[in-house]
Amino acid sequence: MDIESIKVSIIIPTYKRSDFLTRAINSVLSQTHNNIEVVIVDDNNPGSEYAIRTKRVLKNYDNDKRVIYHKNQKNLGCALARNEGIKLSTGKYITFLDDDDIYLPEKVEKQLSYMIRNQLDMSFTALSLYNEDNRLIDYRSFTDIEDFSRDSLKKYHIMRHLTGTDTFMYKRNFILSIGAFGHRDMGDEFYLMYRTICNNAKIGYIDGSYVTAYVHKSEGVSKGSSKVVGENELYRFKKEHFQLFSLRERMFIRFRHYAVLAVTYKRARSFLFTAIYVLLAFLTSPFDFFIEPVKLVSKIIGSKKL
Repeated sequence: MDIESIKVSIIIPTYKRSDFLTRAINSVLSQTHNNIEVVIVDDNNPGSEYAIRTKRVLKNYDNDKRVIYHKNQKNLGCALARNEGIKLSTGKYITFLDDDDIYLPEKVEKQLSYMIRNQLDMSFTALSLYNEDNRLIDYRSFTDIEDFSRDSLKKYHIMRHLTGTDTFMYKRNFILSIGAFGHRDMGDEFYLMYRTICNNAKIGYIDGSYVTAYVHKSEGVSKGSSKVVGENELYRFKKEHFQLFSLRERMFIRFRHYAVLAVTYKRARSFLFTAIYVLLAFLTSPFDFFIEPVKLVSKIIGSKKL
């Protein structure tokens, strides 16, 4: 099969980040796989300064037929904005990019070749996370997955999250068949992967990072608040599955919940709540409190594929 004959659609929802958008789009247009389309979904409120700036950025791509621009009539949130992009797309395969992140040049080619070779419905890769100073702060890899059966993947995902969205690639027909993204913005990638697993997708993982994702210093109070609400909803969802897990595994899930809340409050500069959730994480599982940061450092130092 001639891989270049297969079109891949890259969906980029954008909201209040026009300053980063050119970098994201150009990283897609520089892919070694040429048969692509870039669907930009403008989720800024119509008439706002952000919508005006975004339209100004997109003017630079008026003559590039690979770039498709769509303006939402109102702010939908990232999950529904991505769904709009999926509806507009025409590629046989679909992947995603946040408006402040970038693809490395071989991302689409490597992932598409892997999916075709293994006849997959969906695949994901490792992910490199950088701060605003372009320093690597996290490397998400999943080399400890030994069993890709539905039940095993579901347990692993609930415990450790097989995300993020930038690393996902789907057969278009499959993601449409499961309803694409739901209506939740916080945790939308988690719930999408959960439904992907539960719908018996043939899933594969590439242990290499072809995306640079950026973590910003401060989320702000309002975004931090939404993150807290979303994280608490997600934890309630996980508790509904506690019968699948051992006592030790439940401890880890609780620990991870408190750790995420601690990080969220830290980014929102709410230091009292940061301290409270750091303490709760420690009391829930002292072992994980000390071993998880060590694992993170080991992954960063040991990675050969950044």
